[in-house]
Parts: sequence; C-alpha cells; structure tokens
Amino acid sequence: MPTLLPRPSILSIEPYVGGESKIPGVNRIVKLSSNEGAFGVPPGAQAAYAKLAAELHRYPDGGATALREAIGARFGLDPARIVCGNGSDELIGALILAYGGEGTELVMSAHGFVMYDIAGRYAGCRVIKVPERDLTADVDAMLAAVGPRTRLVFLANPNNPTGSMLPAAEVARLRAGLREDVLLVLDSAYAEYVTRPDYDPGTALVEAGTNTVMTRTFSKIFGLGGVRLGWCYAPAHVADILNRVRGPFNVNAPAMAAGVAALAEPGWVESSVAHNTEWRGRLSDGLRAAGIVVHPSEGNFILADFGTAERAKAADAALKQRGLIVRMMGAYALPQALRITIGTAEECNMVLDALTGFMRGANG
Repeated sequence: MPTLLPRPSILSIEPYVGGESKIPGVNRIVKLSSNEGAFGVPPGAQAAYAKLAAELHRYPDGGATALREAIGARFGLDPARIVCGNGSDELIGALILAYGGEGTELVMSAHGFVMYDIAGRYAGCRVIKVPERDLTADVDAMLAAVGPRTRLVFLANPNNPTGSMLPAAEVARLRAGLREDVLLVLDSAYAEYVTRPDYDPGTALVEAGTNTVMTRTFSKIFGLGGVRLGWCYAPAHVADILNRVRGPFNVNAPAMAAGVAALAEPGWVESSVAHNTEWRGRLSDGLRAAGIVVHPSEGNFILADFGTAERAKAADAALKQRGLIVRMMGAYALPQALRITIGTAEECNMVLDALTGFMRGANG
C-alpha cells in the first residue's frame, strides 16, 4: 500500500467507461453505443477544422469570443453569460468544484448521467441518488432529498440513458421548491432532438433568476463529439466564477472554428431532427412488436428493456455477432437494459432485424 494517498472520496469513484467501438474479428462495425449524431460531421465544420491546420502553433482565443457570439445569435442568448468548455463535462465538473466540496451534498436522479456522481465524489460531495418514477425524475422525491447541506441539484432533461423528459412546468416547480442557495444545473445535451411543445431546455429559468445553469453540447446533433466542445448559459455571477476557474485556453482553436461552422450548416438540425423522430419511432415500434419493452424517449437513443440482465447480455452478444455495438446499462443500475443510439436508416433496420431474430430464438 503506497503512503501517498488521495482523499478517501476519490477511491470510491468507478472510472468512467465510454461506449465500445471495436469487436475482435469483425470487419464492419456499426457503433451505436455513444449517442453520436447519425449523419457524422457537418461538411462546413469539416472544412473549418481543416483550414486551421496551418495555424496550430497559435494559441486560441481564450475567451471563445466568436463561438460565444455564434451560440448567442443562434439561440437568442446573451454571449456575455455563455461559457464554453472542453465538452460540457468540463463545465459540470467546474460547477461542482466551485459550489460543492467537502461537507456538501449533490442531489441527482437515480439513473441520471454518471458524470454527476463521478465529479461530485471528486469534489468531496455526498452524492444522493433519488429514486425515479417510471424511469423519470421525480420532482417531489428530489425536493424531499434536499437537506441543509445540499448545494447542487442536477437534472438531465431529456435524461441519458432513460430518454425521459420533464415538461417545463415540472422543472419550474423543482426550481421553485429549492432554496436560493442551491444551484440547479439543467443538462440539456439532447435539447435539439426534443419536439414536444411543453419543453424548455433551461433558458427561461436561467434568465428568471440567479441560481440556475443550463449546459449544452456540440457532441450530439452537431456531430462534434471527437473535438470535445460544450457550453453553458448562466447568471452573470456564475459565469464570472467559471471564467475564474477554467483553464485559460480550455477550448482549442479548431474545435471553436468547427463549432461556429456547425451552427451555420444549412438545414443540418432540421434534417437531423426529422430523421431522428422518424427512426426513433420506427425502431421503438418494431422492437415492441418483437416483444421488447422500449421506454419513451425524447433523445437520439432508446432504452430497450429485456427483463433480466442475462437476457440483455445475450441480446448484446447477438448484436455483436452482426457487428452492432450498443451500450450495456449496468453502470446506471439498469443491467436488464440496452441503450441503442438512433443511427442511419440502414443501421436501425440492422438492429431491428437482429433483435427480432434474437427474440424469436429466445422465446422458442
């Protein structure tokens, strides 16, 4: 045993494991394990990224000025209250370190994004996971879990990996039930995919008060997961804190250029949303017809429930035999389920064929 030891809470962290991307002995791989965009990288973003190749010796703009202005223009937000990061994960971690720490509590839903738990433990917070109702965050239960030491409440909306969503009125009720000194962080990584009219990604609550932050990402619908680019919209005083603690050049220059171009790609979001809505419905209906429980989803993925961990593992193996990689959900306390990203039409049909055949065989 080494004598040099970290804080005890660090040793309780299970390292984050990303979605698989390879299967030994299989040539063609279809990766549907990380909720990446179905259409890859926008052409304009590819060109903007490549154009920066000759300028890589230059430090980037530490204030991400052009990117913040492009985000503000696209979503109708004040650029001064936008902070960009090396993925939204960086900003989530910075918020927890800035407002949490030893002796404080962080409240999240039971099947919320695992990085809240990891970053919370890293900061020394006590992380409280609140049981959900029908795999959906339970506002009353979350409010009941808040105590005098609670400083942060995290809500992914839509939630990863369940796909469930709280309507704007319920999120507002959550905020109204929290003390003024509790920061509510709304993780809206999948906001662009939502088509329901009763949804707000968090903009209204950020602008209405001083204690709510909305985080967003370029990793999903904008197809830039590989360059790690995220942002948040926050009250001015919270943005000030993040700008004090983030790295001085935390977002690299090609990522920022690609982000500005992705925001400007004509029709990209509209066509991506239309495709996702259509094939999320088709895949869900097809799997239900095969006898698989599929929970309603507002993201670019579905959660397929096989009833038992053993059957989910067997289904995962059947998919891998055809080169299809999805995500096992044991790390989210859902070992009986697989999370499946909505890919292209061909990829969705491949999943449907494979799992229909699997269920036919499993049921004799």
